[in-house]
Amino acid sequence: MITIYPAIDVIEGKCVRLTQGDYSQKKIYNADPLDMAKRFEQHGLKYLHLVDLDGAREKRIVNYRVIERICSKTTLVVDFGGGIASDDDMRIAFECGVSQVNIGSVAVKNRDLCLRWIERYGAEKIILSADARQEKVLVSGWQEGTDIWVYDLIEQYQEAGLQQVACTDIDCDGMMQGASHTLYAKLHEKFPKMKLTASGGVSSIAEIEKLQEMGLHGAIVGRAIYEGAIALEDFLPFL
Repeated sequence: MITIYPAIDVIEGKCVRLTQGDYSQKKIYNADPLDMAKRFEQHGLKYLHLVDLDGAREKRIVNYRVIERICSKTTLVVDFGGGIASDDDMRIAFECGVSQVNIGSVAVKNRDLCLRWIERYGAEKIILSADARQEKVLVSGWQEGTDIWVYDLIEQYQEAGLQQVACTDIDCDGMMQGASHTLYAKLHEKFPKMKLTASGGVSSIAEIEKLQEMGLHGAIVGRAIYEGAIALEDFLPFL
């Protein structure tokens, strides 16, 4: 059964969504992310994908109080990303109560540090965020391009022992026009042992069913929930 990860993105302590990672296209959905997290919990959802967008831009955790409140006041299993760039960031994230940490920019810019984290915390505690546009990795809150193919990045960290990867096709993110099934099919074929989670553009239950049929581990769902394209009750068959 595919795992559903409802998403909460945070800017200035508020629950927001961006379009294709564009900070100028910010839409606030809920002033208090904890309220949204509790709604997910009340509908039987077990997991949460939490992103500090301020942190992603500033290269350090910013909204740590939001993380702490959600982790302490719900039973959700939280995976967190956004601004993880140092030992202090990792310590803060785990002390706030998250179960897993997503590494994105730092996985590209400081591989040695990430390898030490894998050894220190265990591969099961770390998710590789391999976010790409036209199959090339973007970093720094998707504001900075690279020449790295997403396949090469995943292969490096699979060899280092990581078992889970979340991949966003940035061109699909927030567009409500469908997930990048072609990209995910390629990734799943190339890395069949990795737990692959799809993110970006998931806009219907039918798409989630298709991703499940493809053999993906999980689906991160954001704007489709906030815009009402998917009701929280619709997730019941996957719980």
